[in-house]
Amino acid sequence: MRHGVRLGIDVGKARVGVARSDSHGMLATPVETVARDAGGVTDFARIAAICLELEPIEIVVGLPLALSGSHTASTNDAVEFAAALDRALDIPIRLVDERLSTVSAQSALRASGRKAKTQRPVIDQVAATIILQHALDTERASGMPPGSPVEPTERPL
Repeated sequence: MRHGVRLGIDVGKARVGVARSDSHGMLATPVETVARDAGGVTDFARIAAICLELEPIEIVVGLPLALSGSHTASTNDAVEFAAALDRALDIPIRLVDERLSTVSAQSALRASGRKAKTQRPVIDQVAATIILQHALDTERASGMPPGSPVEPTERPL
């Protein structure tokens, strides 16, 4: 297992959930929910500030695929967001399958007694935590970095 903090990102239309791991890559915890800015300035600036503070070795961005494995509009949005992060930051970015992470997050919050109205501010953080924990568990089990790196072909001109 590689040593160092990782960030987990759950990309949504209105908000971006952010989670972090400990330096040993064992446990993911929520950090915050960042408002999504259509121009990308506000959300990228805040994520960059979090990166300056935590100094992650990589960022794991959830890739929302359809249950069939096919791409959706949300998939394309997450890929574009990851590519923009890759251009803006000097930190490796990896895309990791996140199917059902938001559903799992909603279930976990419901099980903890959180009502639907109070879930909205934290649901993205919990989803980011689930995505990152899955990536950490995958790396620990396989000995390989999770998912796939953002490639130059995914970097729009």
